[in-house]
Amino acid sequence: MATAGIGLFVLAGVLTGYLPVSHLAKLEYKTLAEVAPDPSPEFLDLARRYPEPFRRAFGEPNGDAFRRALRLGRDQYIAEGCWHCHSQDVRPVSNEDQRFGKVSWAGEYRNEMFLPHLFGTRRVGPDLIRESGRHSNDWHVAHFFDPTLVAPASVMPRYTWFFDGESPNEKGLAMVTYMQWLGSWATPEALARAETETGK
Repeated sequence: MATAGIGLFVLAGVLTGYLPVSHLAKLEYKTLAEVAPDPSPEFLDLARRYPEPFRRAFGEPNGDAFRRALRLGRDQYIAEGCWHCHSQDVRPVSNEDQRFGKVSWAGEYRNEMFLPHLFGTRRVGPDLIRESGRHSNDWHVAHFFDPTLVAPASVMPRYTWFFDGESPNEKGLAMVTYMQWLGSWATPEALARAETETGK
């Protein structure tokens, strides 16, 4: 019985641990430079609206600064535990696509920004994988400063350490940049562009 138990334990480890990892290791993941080569319009807008804090944090609003802000924003998202209350996966059930946008597909997660994957399991707050373009930069800044200013019933805490006075600091600018990037590949405009390109 002990031998069978140990054997089944080893078999389970191989089936659920080694085989998936060995398969996934063969997949190619895009670099951030490939998926975010140029600054987004929202990132350029942050540079215009908050020139001094932006310059101190990121310098000029170029591709390198954009990617640095995205990495910092993703790291802050993980560090602050945002993934506990927000998922990043629109599932094909319960009319989720009507609430959060196009159903997620595997290919959109195959880049370095989704390692580790931040699918999440709870939805205390809305799913964020399609957040790009849903709200303005001003909305996000106000939301991080005091969520109840823009969503009166929100239970999200205030993130006042993302600000120096009333202006967002490096962390705040990075979080807004990350939020505005999520799902930028699945906006109606981006999907129409991709459809046109593949149709040629």
